[in-house]
Amino acid sequence: MNTGNTAVAEIVAPVTTAIPTTPEVFFNDFAISQQLKDRLAVAKYVTPTPVQAKAIPPALEGRDVLATAATGTGKTLSFLIPMIHRMDVNPAPAPVQQGKRTIKPIRSLILLPTRELAMQVLENYSKIQPQAKHESVLVCGGLSEGAQLDALRRGPRLVVATPGRLEDYLKRGEISLRNVEMLVLDEVDRMLDMGFLPAIRRIVGALPKTRQTMCYSATLDANITEIVRDYVNKPVRIEIGTTSKPNERVELRAHIVMQDQKLGLLDKMLNEEAGTYLVFSRTKHGADRIGRKLEKLGHDISIIHGDRSQSQRSAALKAFSSGKSRVLVATDVAARGIDIKHIAHVVNYDLPGASDDFIHRIGRTGRASATGIATTFVMPQERSDARKMERELKIQFDWRDTDKNLPKEERNSPIDTGKAGDLMTLETRAWKTSPDGSGLQDTSVPSRPSRSGGRGGNGGGSSSGGGFGRRRPGGSGSGGGRSGGGSSSGGGAGRRSR
Repeated sequence: MNTGNTAVAEIVAPVTTAIPTTPEVFFNDFAISQQLKDRLAVAKYVTPTPVQAKAIPPALEGRDVLATAATGTGKTLSFLIPMIHRMDVNPAPAPVQQGKRTIKPIRSLILLPTRELAMQVLENYSKIQPQAKHESVLVCGGLSEGAQLDALRRGPRLVVATPGRLEDYLKRGEISLRNVEMLVLDEVDRMLDMGFLPAIRRIVGALPKTRQTMCYSATLDANITEIVRDYVNKPVRIEIGTTSKPNERVELRAHIVMQDQKLGLLDKMLNEEAGTYLVFSRTKHGADRIGRKLEKLGHDISIIHGDRSQSQRSAALKAFSSGKSRVLVATDVAARGIDIKHIAHVVNYDLPGASDDFIHRIGRTGRASATGIATTFVMPQERSDARKMERELKIQFDWRDTDKNLPKEERNSPIDTGKAGDLMTLETRAWKTSPDGSGLQDTSVPSRPSRSGGRGGNGGGSSSGGGFGRRRPGGSGSGGGRSGGGSSSGGGAGRRSR
């Protein structure tokens, strides 16, 4: 139970739980209700993963848990099972007064960085909890606010939320968290990268001090220990696998390729190697362009990035996971937490801006006991950055040269000035009315790329130079240029521009 601050030294030292992680351990071995055991059996959950085997027993005892584990290790069930058991066997608190309404109190809260992750957690919850629709609420941006508020007023016992929208409801007095018994912070490192720390602090400040807390993160650096120091008390420390390097079951390839031959190389791979493909673009504009080009080449594709509506993103994930689309083109919004099984290939169409992005991108393949292939396209001027990543992550790419005869992509077709129609095209391309209506402005010369890391970065084209320095939310860093249009060298990398 969390009753105050804990020294960082106590947090960092791992604590080994008593239960072994051998195949002889089953969900039936846990000290949970028979009803929950039956529901797990119906959902065909039989043998726990290592993180489940280590996290569930101490959580059932009411202890705080701090776990670092790679993606695809079964983290969700490791906190849902003790959470459901606790709410099932302990009597519900008396209804509370919220404004003019008397409602059932919220007993459990799960915070995650993205709505896709939140939706997946609720999907897993519904598999083992028959009344999920009536007792749980999804609170996040991009969905109907009215429907969320109506569901909150019915008094759910579980809220699964992203920090921004939940903080907004908290400020407006639309939700009370003073009776929460159990808090889960999932993908803590990702929430910090996205700038959610202030919101998390305000949310946790509205919770009881005597709650139980479970924290999950892919990495444990200084920023994570700051969260841990403030919000958990003498946690059981669980560490599963190595989270700072790629899965050994993933084959790592690197192709030296020119920018205008990337599309041709990807098309060749799709035609020669079977399986599904998750293709990562550095920018939203780039993801749209790659998707359109692949579609013209006859491939079934879906696209997901930050500018797509929630319905578009959900449809894209559904099409890809069901096999309707063979290729999912995405920005890093899909790099963490999206649980799509059996992805055969991950392609870094653009070199990632940091080593941790690389880890989380290729973590989408080779999950569970499967194998996978991760291919990174490296332009000649980016070779030193890719070599640096090899050294940082202690990995070795299988370096390959690209066929020089691959077709080259034409990004801007030449104009025949001898034809009147093309001259008119040139005129249209070069001039347009200025935004303020004051006259004409020349648009034929590309504007200087923006180096800011704010929300507006939808830059297209290629980006070279880059480095793998860790970026800070909304600021500039040492990664490759992400926010400007056209081609940029160096430049800041704002995570919020995806």
